[in-house]
Amino acid sequence: MANNFIDNIRNKHELIFKVLLFLVAIFLVILLLPKEAKFKYEFQKNKPWVHQDLLAPFDFAINKTDKELAEEKLKIKNNHLFCFNNNTEVKEIAISNYKKWVLANWNNTLNIGEVDVYISQGAKYLEAIYNQGVIEVIDELDGKEKDYPILLLGTNNIAEEVELADFYTIKSAYDFVVEDLKKQNSIDVEFLLSGIENTIIQNIRYNASLTEKDLNNELNQISSVKGGVYEKEKIISKGELVSPEKFAVLQSLKLEYESKLGNSNQSLWIVIGQIILVLLLFYSIFIFLKNISKNIYNNNLDVGFVSIIVVSFVAITTLIIKIEGISVYVIPYCIIPLLIRTFFGNRLALFIYTISMFLISFMVPNSFEFIFLELITGIIMLYTVLNVNKRSELFYTSAMIFIVFSISYLGFSLLQGGGIDGIVWKTFGYFGMSAGFTLLTYPLIYLFERVFGYMSDVTLLELSDTNNELLRELNLKAPGTFQHSLQVSNLAEEGIREIGGNPLLVRTGALYHDIGKMLAPAYFIENQSGVNPHDELGYEESAGIIIDHVIHGIGLAKKHKLPEQIIDFIRTHHGTTKTQYFLRMYKNENPDEEVPTELFQYPGPIPYSKETAVLMMADSVEAASRSLKVYDNDSITKLVEGIINSQVAENQFINTNITFNDVTVIKKMFIKKLMNIYHVRIEYPK
Repeated sequence: MANNFIDNIRNKHELIFKVLLFLVAIFLVILLLPKEAKFKYEFQKNKPWVHQDLLAPFDFAINKTDKELAEEKLKIKNNHLFCFNNNTEVKEIAISNYKKWVLANWNNTLNIGEVDVYISQGAKYLEAIYNQGVIEVIDELDGKEKDYPILLLGTNNIAEEVELADFYTIKSAYDFVVEDLKKQNSIDVEFLLSGIENTIIQNIRYNASLTEKDLNNELNQISSVKGGVYEKEKIISKGELVSPEKFAVLQSLKLEYESKLGNSNQSLWIVIGQIILVLLLFYSIFIFLKNISKNIYNNNLDVGFVSIIVVSFVAITTLIIKIEGISVYVIPYCIIPLLIRTFFGNRLALFIYTISMFLISFMVPNSFEFIFLELITGIIMLYTVLNVNKRSELFYTSAMIFIVFSISYLGFSLLQGGGIDGIVWKTFGYFGMSAGFTLLTYPLIYLFERVFGYMSDVTLLELSDTNNELLRELNLKAPGTFQHSLQVSNLAEEGIREIGGNPLLVRTGALYHDIGKMLAPAYFIENQSGVNPHDELGYEESAGIIIDHVIHGIGLAKKHKLPEQIIDFIRTHHGTTKTQYFLRMYKNENPDEEVPTELFQYPGPIPYSKETAVLMMADSVEAASRSLKVYDNDSITKLVEGIINSQVAENQFINTNITFNDVTVIKKMFIKKLMNIYHVRIEYPK
């Protein structure tokens, strides 16, 4: 039983890994989702209340708005009093310093009087000045009126409210002395003024730390509420406009409601609800991939890519929501369908985008508006801009995203508010930023190509440029092969357009399918000019050289780091067919021997997609058409029918999803194209 269990796991390891990928994605999304309960009503300022009459489910306080709190804080800051300390010891220090200055500088004077007179007079001035006080001038008081109040801390830290006019500054104290000395005739004014100027200091000093502490205390005492609502009290009626006052009440109820449901028991129920919804959404992705996009479902790398895209944008949303003052509309969600469309097509892109928006709507405010704006923008963008192969198309896409966002938001706002007053104009700025960030699609495409081995149309366009280094080398070394490849690419591209597929992929694959011939160009007839080196070789050896161009081509492609999808065209363009010419010549010369067919057979594999199948047909038909002696409708039709029917009979297309009807359509198209190439005119009936 243990062995059977292990065998079952081994046989189903792809499915098990796929389920694990989904479970990890589900776990991460649930981890990122907020665990708070959501208020079950949606509302916007200056827009009608669209729900039933709302009664208060419990008593709650009305919170002040951020604007009201900011205004109140600003008012307190503007009216807050600055604190100053009165240093009573400064007066004695200043008078003592003045006496010392007079005595130190007296010998430098010339008979200006008695020294005691100058000491006495200067001390009297200082006494008068310090009895009133000399205040420290600070930048915060610059420009204030004389009656501007301040707090003065005296002895025992008792504060007293006083005015600036009650004090001298050093300048006004100096001016007071100058003015009074005009009345004195027997004193040397300059000497006395110099003494006072050199000794006067401020005794009313600014206390910055106490001022800041007192201000913080006042700010902390600001109440965050401005009233309350009682249980069962009507808050708003259906159809009533959500005025700024009503909006504040509703916001307060929302915060209180969500906080009341934030205890551990209710949080558990919230998580259970999230698990149910997220599981359903991811299960819908699982079912869609399994039944609609089977190629992606069968490739766990693709499943991982889709999961990474979804989880990444949920994580980005979680981060942006935590940043105050930034709207979620700044996030370029349209990158989701652009990336997935680039690698997997429109159908999956739209589905994953829709599921992603549902997941993210659990986190954002006004989820209905969010889903409407994002989905309508994504849908119009997705089906208007069919590809982003060129830089100009991506800029056009970005402009379209902004325009559709703006128009849909404008219409939505007018519908709800009945006017332009309710429009939040800065939201258009967020739309512009989101549209601008969409330009990151190009570097992200390049990143995912490198990480996941994908190939976008942008890469195919670059590879299909005939100025590409490898194609130029092919043109120089094997010009006939290069011309053959161009013709094959044209045929294959038209063929795939007729039956549905990727024309750019098959065209690019066709350009590179024969690059292996560069290593021995002279052995291939399209590059020969009269001399055939096969004439000197045995049929087995010649067949080996022809067959080896596939192996050499794969080696060259890997050396030049071509994508695996292009290398697949090199591997499969001959499938497991045989080099018929050399095989038949060998049989003709050795009729009695058993033919070693493996020496004349290409190693394969056979084509696995419509694109590789069409290339095989186009390659064989184009090459064989060059050997026709007569180009007319009958010969070309016989050639095309014979070659493609032979490939079908050899089961070269059994691994592809190509139908018999597709094969018939391709035959007709090839016949028509070859007749145009060789200028065959239709034979008119007689």
